[in-house]
Amino acid sequence: MVVLGVMGPAANAGPLDEPHLNVIPRTAEEASRVSSVTSLTTDFSKATRFEELSAGRATVRARENTDAFSQPSANLSFEDELNFKVGNGLFRKLWVSSPSSTLASDGLGPLFNARSCQRCHIKDGRGHPPSAGDDNATSMFLRISVPGTVADTVTEIEDYLATAPDPNYGNQLQDFAVQGHAAEYKLGVTYTEESVTLSGGEVAHLRHPTYEALNLGYGPLHPDAMLSPRVTPQMIGLGLLEAIPAADILSRRDPEDADGDGISGRANIVMSAEFGIPMLGRFGLKAGAPTIREQSAAAFAGDIGISTPLMPNAAGECTLAQTACQTAIHGDQDDRGTEIDAEGLDLVTFYSRNLAVPARRDVNAREVLRGKQVFYEVGCTSCHQPSFVTHRLNDHAEQSFQLIWPYTDMLLHDMGPELADNRPEARATGQEWRTPPLWGVGLTERVNGHTNFLHDGRARSLLEAVLWHGGEAAPHRDAVVEMAKTDRDALIKFLESL
Repeated sequence: MVVLGVMGPAANAGPLDEPHLNVIPRTAEEASRVSSVTSLTTDFSKATRFEELSAGRATVRARENTDAFSQPSANLSFEDELNFKVGNGLFRKLWVSSPSSTLASDGLGPLFNARSCQRCHIKDGRGHPPSAGDDNATSMFLRISVPGTVADTVTEIEDYLATAPDPNYGNQLQDFAVQGHAAEYKLGVTYTEESVTLSGGEVAHLRHPTYEALNLGYGPLHPDAMLSPRVTPQMIGLGLLEAIPAADILSRRDPEDADGDGISGRANIVMSAEFGIPMLGRFGLKAGAPTIREQSAAAFAGDIGISTPLMPNAAGECTLAQTACQTAIHGDQDDRGTEIDAEGLDLVTFYSRNLAVPARRDVNAREVLRGKQVFYEVGCTSCHQPSFVTHRLNDHAEQSFQLIWPYTDMLLHDMGPELADNRPEARATGQEWRTPPLWGVGLTERVNGHTNFLHDGRARSLLEAVLWHGGEAAPHRDAVVEMAKTDRDALIKFLESL
């Protein structure tokens, strides 16, 4: 039992509640079909039926350019494509500081990490650490919190790990500020190299990062401040992940490792800002947000300093100690009420929900099929669950009852001390991360011009990302280290086909 007794609007609520979805319950016959089509294959002689359609009917052709992650779901109606394009315009909008004659675009900051959503989610893809000599870290930032007290505990959620904002810097460090205000910090990153010898004499190189908050503009950090580096994840397929039944995700939990396979898998349960009840966390690197709309509102507040109906503080992430920021002129003094209104937030949410997943490539190539077999036999599917079937929905037809192949279980896993940020988030410990979806991972270089992976971009290739796996995944990593180079190469080819 994850959720304890609740008073008020959350009474009798639990992680199976999905108030953001208008669900048509599955019939017994549908449940049986779903179980059959999502069971793990044992036939590696050819691709599984429909496997190349990563997002079901929403899948689009994989473009040969940087727009591969920026297409609308293939099954959007003509009218909804217009909504998608308007949402895209808002996603790309460059916000300006107040006061401004452009009332629909003012309210930036005063503290911020970027002037638009697109500046962090470059081409709707994956961010990267700052390169040597960069003056800023546009698609990377540091989350921050301090150990909480009893007053910070969400008693409705069992095993909740209480944290609190840093009194001077809040929950996120911003490295830009509007004119007349000081930025909070500059991100400093240094690396040391480690060589790892693989079977066959191949040598891989891992870089160990050290992060610093430099040039602090508002006094010292709390002595117990916990910093977590984050690069922006890709945006594709979010609406389909949101439509996976919570029951199907929760059915894969094994917190006590009852089956003895070394893999636990725990759900992050978070308090919904929109619905006021505990809900299954799905989005963010530690599954700290339950819906796309809440994730979008949090990004507006923390990354750009823009208020929304869900998070109406016009000062964004400014703390009470940052008095100049609190008393600055903000952009919420017109008919919108907040700096972006409900309609604008809904359009950005719609855009984010319908960014399409590109089709797989080379699914029947011999080396890809061999790599798929290695992926399954090593046990990668214990966390990277290949497929789900989404809810049948009364609305959101694009996501309704689709067989999808995201390669994630949406659960938290202990990835060991070397990947730990040592910063809890709701029920997630400092060593736990949500299994990231792998769909589209092979197109990262095409879209973003780099191959930086993991939560902080430390891995410079898919092989490095695999070699960083620890904790529950350590035996699977060791199997990759020890396997024949031909199998290791095939595994990477399979990942590149996703």
